[in-house]
Amino acid sequence: MRTRLINWLLRALAVLPLPLAHAAGKFIGWGLILVPNQLRRISRINIPLCFPAHSAARQRRLLHASLIESGKTFCEAGALWLWRGERTLELVRQVSGETHLRDALARGKGAILAVPHLGAWEMIGLYCSARYPMTSLYRPPRMAAMDALVRHGRERLGAKLVPVDAGGVRALYQALAKGELVGMLPDQEPGAGNGVFAPLFGVQANTMVLLSRLAMKTQAPVIFGYAERLPRGRGYHLHFIPAPVSLNAGPLDASVRAMNAMVETLIRQCPEQYQWGYKRFRTRPEGEEKIY
Repeated sequence: MRTRLINWLLRALAVLPLPLAHAAGKFIGWGLILVPNQLRRISRINIPLCFPAHSAARQRRLLHASLIESGKTFCEAGALWLWRGERTLELVRQVSGETHLRDALARGKGAILAVPHLGAWEMIGLYCSARYPMTSLYRPPRMAAMDALVRHGRERLGAKLVPVDAGGVRALYQALAKGELVGMLPDQEPGAGNGVFAPLFGVQANTMVLLSRLAMKTQAPVIFGYAERLPRGRGYHLHFIPAPVSLNAGPLDASVRAMNAMVETLIRQCPEQYQWGYKRFRTRPEGEEKIY
């Protein structure tokens, strides 16, 4: 029942132009602000944790703005997953730094595109897969019935999605060996025992190591990207930023720290559009109390 409702909502939202979809998202966001919910609870923990120097009023403003952006994230999914590809790409109004990505691929070692949960991260994948051969890690949604819709939405412009397992990792190495683009989310919580701790906003965060290992072993350049959501549903501004060479140089701990530092730098550029409702600090170092 829940899956059918979400499918119906997404298809209804896909009928709307983006300004109206984002207006609906703003309405949902105000509901998230006013009504107790898990997203609000986790965001209320994460924002003061990451911005302890902000006043309580400033933290509250960021919380409200981020919940409104979360509403927009849901409501824009209809356009990003269900519109014709060409129409979706027309939502990109400005692109900054793509020359870094093109230059990286021109070196012949492939490139790793690191896309944190910032802004409309789905848009970055669609834009890049329409222009470059691209393989991305894919973790199916918790609601299995949504898998076909999400997979089609992400693959319809040329992306190849591979599972988060040994076969998927091999596919990433093979894509880089062919000089292609590989897409990854650098800010996912890998689970206890599957990452290393590195600071993020001064907080020890269990952090994935796969991206760093790929970069160090293949010497493929790493480019970070995010799609900034423009006001009033005007579309998206895509940003591509090269990672420091320390991410490729190693050792592993230093590479992971460099990756988190880049994620933090990008979040600070538009913090209201980050996914603060995610339990990013769920796994704690031994002896530390749980945060959530």
